[in-house]
Amino acid sequence: MENITKAMAYLERSLSKQDRLAAIPFEAFIKLLFTKPNTIARNVFQVFYDMVKSYVGEGADEYPGDTESVKFVHYDCNPLFVNGADNPFFADRLFANRLMKHVEAMRSGAQQNKIYIFDGPPGCGKSTFLNNLLKKFEEYANTEQGTRYEVVWRLSPKELGGFRENRANPMLEQLSRAIETIASKQNESSGDESIADLYNQHHQLPDEKGFSVVMPDYVEVPCPSHDNPLLMVPKRYRRTFFDELFKNDEFKWNLFANKEYNWVFKDKPCTICSTIYQALLNQVKDSQKVYQMLYARPYRFNRRLGHGISVFNPGDKPLKQYFFGNPRLQRHINSLLRNTKEISYLFSRYAKTNNGIYALMDIKSHNATRMIELHNIISEGVHKVEDIEENVNSLLMAVMNPEDKKNIQDFKSFSDRIEYIKIPYVMDLQTEVHIYRSIFGRHIDESFLPMVLHNFARVIISSRLNTRSKGMLEWVGDPDKYNLYCDKNLLLLKMELYTGHIPRWLKEEDRKSFTAKVRRRILAESDSEGEKGFSGRDSIKLFNEFYTTYTKDDKLINMSTLCNFFTKTRKDLMASIPEGFIDSLCHLYNYRILQFVKESLYDYNEEQISRDIQNYLFALNFEIGSTVTSTFTQDKLEITEDFIESIENHLLGVKVNNQKRLSFRKRTQKEYTSSTLTQEIMVKGMPVTETKLYQDLYEQYVYNLKEKVLDPFLENENFRRAIKDYDKDAFKTYDKRIRDDVSFLMNNLCDKLNYTKQGAKEICMDVIDNDLAKTFAKV
Repeated sequence: MENITKAMAYLERSLSKQDRLAAIPFEAFIKLLFTKPNTIARNVFQVFYDMVKSYVGEGADEYPGDTESVKFVHYDCNPLFVNGADNPFFADRLFANRLMKHVEAMRSGAQQNKIYIFDGPPGCGKSTFLNNLLKKFEEYANTEQGTRYEVVWRLSPKELGGFRENRANPMLEQLSRAIETIASKQNESSGDESIADLYNQHHQLPDEKGFSVVMPDYVEVPCPSHDNPLLMVPKRYRRTFFDELFKNDEFKWNLFANKEYNWVFKDKPCTICSTIYQALLNQVKDSQKVYQMLYARPYRFNRRLGHGISVFNPGDKPLKQYFFGNPRLQRHINSLLRNTKEISYLFSRYAKTNNGIYALMDIKSHNATRMIELHNIISEGVHKVEDIEENVNSLLMAVMNPEDKKNIQDFKSFSDRIEYIKIPYVMDLQTEVHIYRSIFGRHIDESFLPMVLHNFARVIISSRLNTRSKGMLEWVGDPDKYNLYCDKNLLLLKMELYTGHIPRWLKEEDRKSFTAKVRRRILAESDSEGEKGFSGRDSIKLFNEFYTTYTKDDKLINMSTLCNFFTKTRKDLMASIPEGFIDSLCHLYNYRILQFVKESLYDYNEEQISRDIQNYLFALNFEIGSTVTSTFTQDKLEITEDFIESIENHLLGVKVNNQKRLSFRKRTQKEYTSSTLTQEIMVKGMPVTETKLYQDLYEQYVYNLKEKVLDPFLENENFRRAIKDYDKDAFKTYDKRIRDDVSFLMNNLCDKLNYTKQGAKEICMDVIDNDLAKTFAKV
């Protein structure tokens, strides 16, 4: 019983929250408008903008101090298209920026009289994109944050003099009820309110003689076009009304100055609401009493019922009924308003999505006809229902394959009413990898050496890019200057730019010439890319083949495996991949792993560099074979030739001859004893780290450490063997300094770059055995 009580209490609390969103009087609505103007005074375009921004947020700029930035930022679209979706859609950086620019334009008032068509090749995910977008819009619009209000009239018989008492003809009454039953079923199928919802609980049907027995408190007449209650303020009075209502604050300034609020002063209420308003005013002769019968209720969205959102597939047959009505409600309106024939409670299917979203999935078959029917609506913003003009201010969307453009190309006047938004194949390698992880699981990373998974994505994306890039060539000039780690078409460089990353291997002059103008031109080229090559479906199929074929428990997938797959196993794929691209990809990979090893081998930690220099200065004053404790670092030092040489290799380079090495050692020791120790440390009381000799050695150490970090090890066979024996018992037999260097290298590769121990060994051996340091010595 206790559990039942708790469950029922929860249900009651939840339902009470919904009750708070019931219809409210117009005056209460105005009070709500005054307290939350940014939420209440919104049309569908502003709500759509707010919805997208609430899920996506602000973009992240990886280079905030870049004066040449073009605001090509990272938008996290996962909350909008991925989280909670049955079929996630992954928006790459290019599409996300393109979409956000259009969304910004919608809010700014550039949305009127347009249909937004998301255009892309088969397999790019257009339908998935639109379905996920509409799902999130429906969710958002039904939350408190996304709530908008619509007009509902509560016609009071008491104020209007009651119903006319007519004796009903029994035969006509039966016929009327039969018609009402049919209309009710039609309305239920179309998602409209049932007849019972239009009356309060005190309403009773006529008795068997056809007379009303109990007069209802009110007859509820919902606006079929979902008009915002603000539109019931006559147009000529709105500016003064809002001027009196709001203080001189930011919202008031935006309301009167920004185009996004033009609709507040320009739009008219639907014909039904405007005629009801006028009829009420004529009958009661008091505008206050009219507004007392005007209510506002939340505009509830339900795609399945067609409330606020209607989505049509090409195979959905057109409705036989072109307009809808409610005979019973019509009779009561006529009865209360004295047979006012101007009020015809008729509306079309477009009314159901007015101030909502009307979407077409693919412009073909029946949807091609629906698209043509939208011509007048897009041009004029109205739709004819018999003799009545019906306002249509909906967000119109569609998805289209390129070959379906022929279905609307004969309508030249349509061209300037269509806003095409391209959805190409993914061209952002990070997004392509996210797709693999989403479908096959994040554990796939464990089967690859770092970068190899991303390199598979690079191969796929290379097929989707234009081979020649005029913008890239004009910027870089001669591509041969990057031939050691970039392809001749500069596609590898373009891929990095499409992810928002400016690679470190760019030469200084190219980095400086990478101006805003150059960036815009290169990004603009993406508008003509992503329409060919491997589709999204092809990519998933190929990755599945590659992954299932080569993944093994005891061996990681490396670059050799990847190259063999495309060049030997699936030679047929090479026709879609630019010539020489895979070779260049291997070169870039080799360059990157060389940088990884270098970065992992030397320590950016100033403390470690400082400790080496202090220990070196201290050790120079003792004989070889001594064991001493440094007064600078408190380290216990074994003074051996290997120990001193290991530090001198970083200061001088490994190839320096013994004569120069000894000369440098004597000169340094002499300066230390004659100047550094006696004058700066003992007399001036300076710490050793502030002395001139220390500063010179530190600068020299860092320079050589960065430029020639591998030199001390490449010609040391013990270093190579120690890498092979790392994590084995034999590793303990090596000199402590070598053990420290190798352990330091391996730990950094594993901790900072996510290599496994086996993977770290593999790339270190590749770097040493292929002599990559020499290959890229000039870089």
